[in-house]
Amino acid sequence: MAETIEPEHRLKKNLSTLDLIIFGVAVIIGTGIFVLTGRQAPVNAGPAIVISFVVAGIVCGLAALCYAEFASTVPVAGSAYTYSYATLGEIVAWIIGWDLVLELGLGAAVVARGWSAYLANLLSLPAWVAGEKAIPDFGAIFIVAVCTFLGVLGTKLSSRVSGVLVAIKVAVVLLVIVVGAFFIKFANYKPFIPPAEPTAQTGASVWHTPLSQLLLGIEPVHFGIPGILAAAAIVFFAYIGFDIVATTAEEVRNPQRDMPRGIIGSLVICTLLYVLVSLVITGMVHYTQLAVDAPLAHAFDVVGQPWVAKLISLGAICGITTVVLVLLLGQVRVLFAMSRDGLLPIGMAKVHRTYGTPYLITIGVGVVIALLAAFIPLEKLSELVSIGTLFAFFVVALGVIVLRKTRPDLPRPFRVPWVPVLPILAALASLWLMLNLPVDTWVRFAVWMLLGFIIYFIYSYHHSRERPGIRYDREHAKTYEGTDPYKGPNVE
Repeated sequence: MAETIEPEHRLKKNLSTLDLIIFGVAVIIGTGIFVLTGRQAPVNAGPAIVISFVVAGIVCGLAALCYAEFASTVPVAGSAYTYSYATLGEIVAWIIGWDLVLELGLGAAVVARGWSAYLANLLSLPAWVAGEKAIPDFGAIFIVAVCTFLGVLGTKLSSRVSGVLVAIKVAVVLLVIVVGAFFIKFANYKPFIPPAEPTAQTGASVWHTPLSQLLLGIEPVHFGIPGILAAAAIVFFAYIGFDIVATTAEEVRNPQRDMPRGIIGSLVICTLLYVLVSLVITGMVHYTQLAVDAPLAHAFDVVGQPWVAKLISLGAICGITTVVLVLLLGQVRVLFAMSRDGLLPIGMAKVHRTYGTPYLITIGVGVVIALLAAFIPLEKLSELVSIGTLFAFFVVALGVIVLRKTRPDLPRPFRVPWVPVLPILAALASLWLMLNLPVDTWVRFAVWMLLGFIIYFIYSYHHSRERPGIRYDREHAKTYEGTDPYKGPNVE
């Protein structure tokens, strides 16, 4: 932490509330709204998917406030891994870092699958080439390969290009709301909350039942209130990215005032857009007909407006592309930091002499994400991303309470109000949504975390630069310490 307080390593405080809101909307809106509405409405919530988005948005708001304090406590830009390493210790940092690998890597794969579905709709590609039924999904492989190539080159989309793509993405959402409103049939909203149905009637197995229903001895059901909560746990994925807003705390002019306004403002805007889109789509087409890969485009095809469907597909492709790149680079940043700290082989963090990027990690991450996106169904990927993200924020919320007790001396540009009540609520809300995810998702998550602990105690613990007696090449490490995988080496 010492090097981060030197003038040459400080970030300029030039972000306002408006900047944070725009940034938040830019990174939040993505595959979640373009895909998950069509997945969860026919399976769990019906038209009440709008309530699921509201519930998920509230949980995100609580978690984001905790994340903002966690981020501002450590005066360095980075991820939850970086903050936890500096404040809560190595083992907690490893848990969060390993969990972020699940969140960001699978998140990029989910987004790539969604991108491919809209590409197939736009170009009318055969089902075996791109889309949910394509195994392997060549469309998903293509977009991951392009983003990996950009990551190796160190190419950053200019702010102007990024702004254009964000504008296209938001314009598509507004197009769906405005044009779709003319095709709403109120009969499609009945029943707004479909009555609960035993999973036996819907053909679902116990493995696909939310864990909370099994723990409470409730007969496994879909729809009804349990279905709304189950859907909320999965559409939570639609908000992934709001945590990135919290990492900018160091660059905000007035963190105590602007951070909560920026975070809550962006979440309110996105939640409102999600609710309106869900209302329009489930009003245009009965929820039982929405189980498709590109639901927004499909709805307009059903009502005889294929030209709108093509515009939506084109806009979704433009908007989602930036999300794939951001998630891939985020994954690289986490692995880069873990490698630099010795928890993974430090040779992985080798920086390209010309491009100044950690090309070995970038290529490796790109290959893994491409394989995941090519062969694993989108629904299973999104469930794992949601549980990984929720667990990370569960740990962060508890970490705020722990740090208030153990390190009251740390500077906090932003402080969560009503501690410990609000962090406890955030932790419990995150845990509750986790419990509403299917049993098979919990099993996969447990296996992933167990694998992480095995790697930590076999390799990471013994090679960490914190271990006494471990020879740590400080000069070699300096090659990596000033490097930002987003920008290249030693860039302010």
